[in-house]
Amino acid sequence: MGELGVNEGEMPLAWILWDGTGPVGMDRVRDDMEKVDREERSRRSLLSKQVSKASYCFLESVPSRRPGPIVAMAGRETCDPDYLVQRATYPFHVLEIVTSGAGRAVLDGRAFDLGVGSVFVTAPKTQCEIRCDRARPLVKSFVCFGGTRCTTRLARAGLVSGQPHRVSAVGEIAAAVDDLVREGRATGPHVREVCAHLFEVVLLKIASFGRPGGTSDEQHESAREHFLRCRNAIDAEVPRLATLGDVARAAGMDPSSVCRLFRRFQGISPYQYLLRRKMNLAAELLMERGGLVKEVGATVGFDDPFHFSRVFKAVHGVAPRAFVRALRSG
Repeated sequence: MGELGVNEGEMPLAWILWDGTGPVGMDRVRDDMEKVDREERSRRSLLSKQVSKASYCFLESVPSRRPGPIVAMAGRETCDPDYLVQRATYPFHVLEIVTSGAGRAVLDGRAFDLGVGSVFVTAPKTQCEIRCDRARPLVKSFVCFGGTRCTTRLARAGLVSGQPHRVSAVGEIAAAVDDLVREGRATGPHVREVCAHLFEVVLLKIASFGRPGGTSDEQHESAREHFLRCRNAIDAEVPRLATLGDVARAAGMDPSSVCRLFRRFQGISPYQYLLRRKMNLAAELLMERGGLVKEVGATVGFDDPFHFSRVFKAVHGVAPRAFVRALRSG
C-alpha cells in the first residue's frame, strides 16, 4: 500500500472567518487543522511508500466494532521492484489480490509464492512479509476491513487468514475492487452502504472462482497457453468470426472455457475482445481506403452499416464518417 492518493476538501474562507454569529476563534480553526493533519498522518502510516502508482479510497480511520466486515479503505497499487512489507500487527484485516507480476509472502512463518490470481488475507495479528520479484514487480488490489464477524464471512468465501488461495477470474475480481474504490471516493449518505455491497460482490466472486492453496505454476502456464491459443485464433480470423460460438470453434474449446480464460487473463469477455479487434481493423481499412464506410463494415463482418457505425463509435468515440473527415482534414 502506497502514498496517500486523496485530496482533502478545502474549507471555504467564509467558514473560517465567520460562523453566522461572529468571527470564529483561531483556536477552533487550529483544532480543525490539527485534526485533519492527524487523520492524514494516520492514513499515511498504514500505506507503503514503495509504490510507483496507486489509487485509494478511505472510509474508516479505526477498526469498526459493528458486525462486519466493514470496509475501511481499499485500493490498487503498482509496487516498486524493492517493495517490502514487514509487520507484526495491523489495525485491520486485509484482503490482497495479485493482478500482475510475481513475489513472495510469508504469513505467520509460512512462505508461498505470489503470482497472477494469488489471493490471501491477513488478520490484525498476522505476522506478514511481502516482497516483489524485482524483474516482475507486483500489481495488486486490496481491501482493508474491520468488524466483529470478519472471520465467519471470510470462511464462507473459502478464505482463511494466513493461507494462500488462487482465483481464476482475477480480472473480474480486480474490476469489482476498482468499482469499490471509485464509489468510496464519492460523497453522499450511502457511500459506506454501497461499498459494503461491492465488497460482498468481491467475496462472492472469490468464492465462485477460487481454489484453496492455489494452483501450481504448471497449471497456470497451461491455462495461459490455452488463453493465448484462443486469442491468436481471434486475431487470425477477425473478419470471419461473429459470435462466441465462432470463437470457441476456432480455438477448439467450449464457449464457457473460452470465457473463463479471457476473464482471467484479459479482464474482458472474448466477444468484447473480438469487437475491439474488428473496430481496430476497420479503422486501419478506413485509413487505407478513405470513405468507403459500408464496404469496410462488410469486410469486418457487419452487413448492417448502421450497426457497424454504432459499434465503431462505441469503441473509438467517433462515428466512422467523422473519423474519415478528421483524417482528410488532418
